[in-house]
Amino acid sequence: MDQGLGVSSGRPALRKAEPGVRRRQLIAATVAVLARKGYAALTIADVARQAGLSAGIVIFHFSSKDALLAAVLTALAAEYRSHWVGALGRAGAAPAERLKTLLLADFDTHVFTPEKLAAWIAFWGEAQGRPVYEQICTAHDAERRARIEELCRALCAEGAYGHAPGLVVHALDSLGDGLWLALASGGTGHLGRVSAGDAQKTIMSALEAFFPRHYPPSG
Repeated sequence: MDQGLGVSSGRPALRKAEPGVRRRQLIAATVAVLARKGYAALTIADVARQAGLSAGIVIFHFSSKDALLAAVLTALAAEYRSHWVGALGRAGAAPAERLKTLLLADFDTHVFTPEKLAAWIAFWGEAQGRPVYEQICTAHDAERRARIEELCRALCAEGAYGHAPGLVVHALDSLGDGLWLALASGGTGHLGRVSAGDAQKTIMSALEAFFPRHYPPSG
């Protein structure tokens, strides 16, 4: 997921490039503009200027603003899925370790930059971007939620906690979304600045509260 989604610097680009390279360059430039201007205000001219290219080149690779934004979200969604699936692949077999790994992967600063977080929020937080988000990401979201619920069910059974796994998943999802919002807004909330490390500690506190026998309080 890291490849091709770095934020464009806006410096003049070489005029000749392989189509795949050019598309990745334009997607990166669009992420940068989305983070700065949002979904509704973004224009093809903004993206061209960010990439150091002409608007005609943008239209050559993406026939319209809608097509460009759909390609951007598809790339972000593929990167996101690849990241959490890869994290799970490196985790052990224990459900507690796998759940922790999956949730904390959302705050890996090597992958989820402020610009990318802001771009995500432009899709699922703005009315104009929401239909595109639902079309492209519904299946991805359902897959991830099912994996989290499977792990929560395993922990509930092992620890005899008595929780409704679906409600635990809903709480963890809502917490993660709220932390993403805080990070995308510059990490500033009513309690002060929030860093990616703070977000991970908050997730761990929630896991300790729901599953104390699997996640002893760290203090």
